[in-house]
Amino acid sequence: MSMIFFACVVRVRDGLPLSASTDFYHTQDFLEWKRRLKTLGLRLAQYPGRGSAGGRDFSIHFSSFGDVACMAICSCQCPAAMAFCFLETLWWEFTASYDTTCIGLASRPYAFLEFDSIIQKMKWHFNYVSSSQMESSLEKIHEELKLQPPVVLTLEDTDVANGVMNGHTPMPLEPAPNFRMEPVTALGILSLILNIMCAALNLIRGVHLAEHSLQVAHEEIGNILAFLVPFVACIFQDPGSWFCWLAHTS
Repeated sequence: MSMIFFACVVRVRDGLPLSASTDFYHTQDFLEWKRRLKTLGLRLAQYPGRGSAGGRDFSIHFSSFGDVACMAICSCQCPAAMAFCFLETLWWEFTASYDTTCIGLASRPYAFLEFDSIIQKMKWHFNYVSSSQMESSLEKIHEELKLQPPVVLTLEDTDVANGVMNGHTPMPLEPAPNFRMEPVTALGILSLILNIMCAALNLIRGVHLAEHSLQVAHEEIGNILAFLVPFVACIFQDPGSWFCWLAHTS
């Protein structure tokens, strides 16, 4: 009889799944527990090395050390010592196969796909090998659980809190500040009028000089530019004043 239904290896700091066993169970209840396992995987950094969350038909166990954690969905009849013995064995096998650099650089889910078959074989071994063949290992884990009991989580701890799924916390939405343009002051209007007058005067003088200098030496071009440049400068000197004046008068 199967007692360990699903197992996976995740990265503790962000809950990224690195490898997982093949899933042959598709009942609604089991899928709900997989969702709970995924949610719990995002919060592993908050809990100590070992923990469990139990329900009517299934239970979740996890064991973490360093940046790697192993998690499993088991039958409620599965002894805790057996579940944690499986997870500890899985942890040693994974960390012996991959160094911390590879684990830290993993950027996509299930980056260590080739390890899935090892999880599957190990899961089969613990499901179908008699307890007497693992007696020494189970006894060791049993004593450790007596000295340091795993943290017991409630089902609420595995629920998806608002904004927790995928590791994102919703940012509070604040209304955007409402800016209104202030009316142009009398001094601003005076400055705008003077700029317009100076620009017009420079334009008239520049055009008049150009009309009488078309056949004159090239040095006269400098004189023409001497009037046209101030005209352009007046136009672009205070574009904000132009805009504000137009908005005020419209």
